Amino acid sequence: MDPLRSLILAAAGNDSIRRLVATTPGSRDVVRRFVAGETIGDAVTAVRGLAADGRYATLDYLGEDTTDADQAEHTVRTYLELLDRLHGEGLSARAEVSVKLSAVGQAFDEKLALDNAYRICAAAEQCHTTVTLDMEDHTTTDSTLGILAELRRTWPWVGAVLQSYLRRTEDDAKALAGPDSRVRLCKGAYAEPPEVAHDGADVDLAYVRCANVLLEGDGYPMFATHDPRLVSIVGERARWYGRKQGSYEYQMLYGVRPDEQRRLAADGDTVRVYVPFGEQWYGYLMRRLAERPANTAFFLRALVSRS
Repeated sequence: MDPLRSLILAAAGNDSIRRLVATTPGSRDVVRRFVAGETIGDAVTAVRGLAADGRYATLDYLGEDTTDADQAEHTVRTYLELLDRLHGEGLSARAEVSVKLSAVGQAFDEKLALDNAYRICAAAEQCHTTVTLDMEDHTTTDSTLGILAELRRTWPWVGAVLQSYLRRTEDDAKALAGPDSRVRLCKGAYAEPPEVAHDGADVDLAYVRCANVLLEGDGYPMFATHDPRLVSIVGERARWYGRKQGSYEYQMLYGVRPDEQRRLAADGDTVRVYVPFGEQWYGYLMRRLAERPANTAFFLRALVSRS
């Protein structure tokens, strides 16, 4: 793993650095760039802005590694309120939600996590939108895919996420490439041991292999990448497989390459923006910096700014 990326990921668990980032005035610019805000109102405002220029959204209420049922319940209720708000404001067609199972109880009670995810999916159905289950570190992959399978018994539209840096992912892509299956393919943003994860250029090569599997299949692939080469390759491979615009989509993070998001949408591609919100933004911010360490220069300039 790149040394700078390793350092950034280590900082994600450092409470002293978290306090520094939270209390330094200049860091607010960094947070605002990558996080829509702390409230449901902030998230809905972000969706409205994206919809105005033809983009879609998937909303993530930040928080993971929940350690008790009360925390999990708070997360569920936030999602239910968010879904009601989106529906009430006529934005359901433009926005779905992304849910980390660790935020709704997976780490201490898998059955509770399934029940909580079930409640969110039921609310999404009533509000005429969908849910995607985020993927986390490799120790949770089997559990997450198991819960996904249970939810898909009732809602076949529940989305999966696969990470190309895991060595197992090509096989998982083959298993999930069936009719109507929604699958987001990303590179991955967690620190993983080499025995389970690719590194460097091998991650990109694995991404292309998995993209081919998903494009050849009968599902609905969602390609989460900001890499210009991979965006171009996905477009070329989609045409090679006879995929029409609208039978797949690009996904990018809030605040990352917004001009490219608009360009793709203007060209007729479906573009969905991953919009995080909530008070627990620190771990998310660190993983975004780790994914593209060049962002660290922007981050450090903001930290030393007095404005």
